[in-house]
Amino acid sequence: MDQPSYGYQVSKMIRELSEEKYIIKETTLYSAFTRLEKNGYVESFAGRGESGGKQRTYYRITEEGRRYYEEKCLEWQVTKEVVERFIRKKEL
Repeated sequence: MDQPSYGYQVSKMIRELSEEKYIIKETTLYSAFTRLEKNGYVESFAGRGESGGKQRTYYRITEEGRRYYEEKCLEWQVTKEVVERFIRKKEL
């Protein structure tokens, strides 16, 4: 997600991408945003949607956040490979 988004949009995207298998609670999501912002991985700003509706807090990833994301993706690949090896070994 390269465009700034507000919490409900992110929550909806998670629900859709997981085919309703993972539904994140608002308190969990906003706690995560707070931690990410505190660490400099996202920044927030007030804004209104294209239709000019109510004011919302939008979040966008920072360059530091992109680096962190890429690092975590590499870590996930290693973890995934290890788990897949255990699964294959168990199947033998």
